[in-house]
Amino acid sequence: MNLPKRTLSVFMLAMINVAAVSSVRNWPTIAEYGVSSLFFFGLAALLFFVPVSMVAAELATGWPKTGGVFEWVKEAFGHRTGFLAVWLLWAENVIYYPTLLSFIAGTLAYVLNPSLASNALYTFATVIGIFWLTTLANLLGMRASGWISTFGVIGGLIIPGGLIIILGMVWYFTGQPIQLTMSWDALIPDMSSPKQLVLFSGVLVALAGIEMSGVHARDVQNPQKNFPRAILLSALLIFGFYVLGVLAVAFVIPQHEISLVAGSIQAFSFFVNAYGLKEITALIAIMLAVGAFGTLSTWIAGPSKGLLGAAQSGDLPPFFRKLNRHGMPVSLLITQGVIVTLFSVIFLIMPTVSAAYWILNAMVAQLYLIMYILLFAAAIKLRYKRPDVPRSYKIPGGKLGIWSVAGLGILGCFSTFLIGFFPPAQLETGSTLFYVLFLLLGILIACGAPSIILLFKKPHWSHPLSHEK
Repeated sequence: MNLPKRTLSVFMLAMINVAAVSSVRNWPTIAEYGVSSLFFFGLAALLFFVPVSMVAAELATGWPKTGGVFEWVKEAFGHRTGFLAVWLLWAENVIYYPTLLSFIAGTLAYVLNPSLASNALYTFATVIGIFWLTTLANLLGMRASGWISTFGVIGGLIIPGGLIIILGMVWYFTGQPIQLTMSWDALIPDMSSPKQLVLFSGVLVALAGIEMSGVHARDVQNPQKNFPRAILLSALLIFGFYVLGVLAVAFVIPQHEISLVAGSIQAFSFFVNAYGLKEITALIAIMLAVGAFGTLSTWIAGPSKGLLGAAQSGDLPPFFRKLNRHGMPVSLLITQGVIVTLFSVIFLIMPTVSAAYWILNAMVAQLYLIMYILLFAAAIKLRYKRPDVPRSYKIPGGKLGIWSVAGLGILGCFSTFLIGFFPPAQLETGSTLFYVLFLLLGILIACGAPSIILLFKKPHWSHPLSHEK
């Protein structure tokens, strides 16, 4: 039997991880912590980033043909739990879209009128307009190719993000006034209340998605040795980019004035005005927005296509398997659009645009964390249930090793999940009761929906449609 050629070097896999995880959009959220964000980055690496990377690599190399959260969790705990895992991935992606779109809206506001960045009606209208236009484009068969993703990373992250970092470092090392207290005391955050810690879930969301690299583990040269090296290099690059970018934002914008939807362009606008480069503000804003739009255009059909597989296996009514003449899952995309529209109404309800952005981000984090707990638990279970399945990469240390790594991940996710129900002290989010009930209701609906769907599952759901025969 010919083994697949291992083509990925340590550096190449590290670049894939950087492209998958790093985002200028997340800098303002983390900048709310100021210097103490460095502490939370280290904590996130220990409790989340490294465990997810190692667990995903083991699972992906053990079950490479049908790799993915659905298959991994299903193999460990059965079909129903696997369906729940992939459903949560779809749900959190659907809720994620309004946050990504609000970033685009806030960034474009700096081209039109900076005051619009805090205007709820403008944000709502822009989110809905861009999302439905992109959905319609996908229905017409307009699928983004690899160069759009590459352009999004280069145009929306490396160039503008790198420029913000350079300007921030120049600002700091030339002795200009900054909005931070740079001291060892400031490094340790206030842990007296969960409300002071809740933004930590924003740090985890910023680092989420690293499990994607697990599917490449079997393509790495000498995975047992080189995959951990790639993860270490990825961590250094991702954390380095995030730390420098977050500090650059926090240097020049007071914490209470940071806009979660436009903080990056806020910082850039400050720098270019200070250096007499105001003319390029609009260009950078457009680059940031186009980069985010590239991400949206590339992935908008992704969650629906994931559910399409479940629908084709009979887990959803035949209505959701319908494809248009371009081969796109039209029913799922339209349903997804309706749900995104409903969630976007939160921008009109919450006291500020930043508060609405945060509560959606918190919901994404809560659903993501549940899925990650299932992922970690599946890795432990499969060491006992399928010990003889060969894995190109295997977490060292035997059962103690898998319990230590996956157990640390479960501990980090579960504790962050509990903290996530407290509204952040740094933001005005309105009624605490509304905040908690919104999250609880969203979690209950997201987690309960798969069981309800399977409860009413009919035999004819598995029958092929005319276009599938």
